[in-house]
Amino acid sequence: MSEDLRLLAIEAARRGAAVCLQRFGAAVAVATKGADGDVVTAVDRAAEQTVREVLLAARPDDGVLGEELPEHVGAGSVQWVVDPLDGTTNYTRRLPFFGTSVAARSVADGSWLAGAVCAPVLGTTWSAAKGLGAHVDSGAGETRLPLVLAESSVRLLGTGLSYDPGHRRRQLRELAAVMAGYTDMRRFGAAALDLCLVAQGSLDAFVEDDLAVHDWAAGALIAEEAGAVVSRAEGAGVSARRR
Repeated sequence: MSEDLRLLAIEAARRGAAVCLQRFGAAVAVATKGADGDVVTAVDRAAEQTVREVLLAARPDDGVLGEELPEHVGAGSVQWVVDPLDGTTNYTRRLPFFGTSVAARSVADGSWLAGAVCAPVLGTTWSAAKGLGAHVDSGAGETRLPLVLAESSVRLLGTGLSYDPGHRRRQLRELAAVMAGYTDMRRFGAAALDLCLVAQGSLDAFVEDDLAVHDWAAGALIAEEAGAVVSRAEGAGVSARRR
């Protein structure tokens, strides 16, 4: 079952990402939905609608919890968690680090079953199924994760900052301690992609303590299935560290 869910997650993520790519670089109206910097566009909503249609066409009894549209409560055994445009700020500033994230979890016990993240400008899709490992596809077929990368003394930490000014000040005060053991950091602005980069081995860790479940749902499973140690706190954040 998990492999079937992974394939459906890939299809839905790619379809949603295609909607985002169609408007990338075009003028789009941007609205603030919470704190300054927390923005949304009509593209976010259109991509989520497309993802939802793909999922429910294949599995009409499932539930769907998305970032932008009202929750669809299903009677089936699976709930899908969707971030239609992770990295909306990047998207509006024509930065290529954004994507569509789709994950499936068990209604019975909350376990994560499958997930996919598609970054359309990068031409890359990462995916995983519970107990079956993680993969990346950059257009030449799937490669199992983690990748074999050059050995070096580099230790890279990925992180992000809260939209809330007070929370952000605390994160900055604590950054030196968080950086202990790492030689540098990267801030790509899309948690789903950051977690997939941990899965690849491109980042050694990713830590962010102010995220919603849709931000990390698929990426955390992909990192975990690629061998990272993952800690999830729904409504708070996530950490993923390579062993």
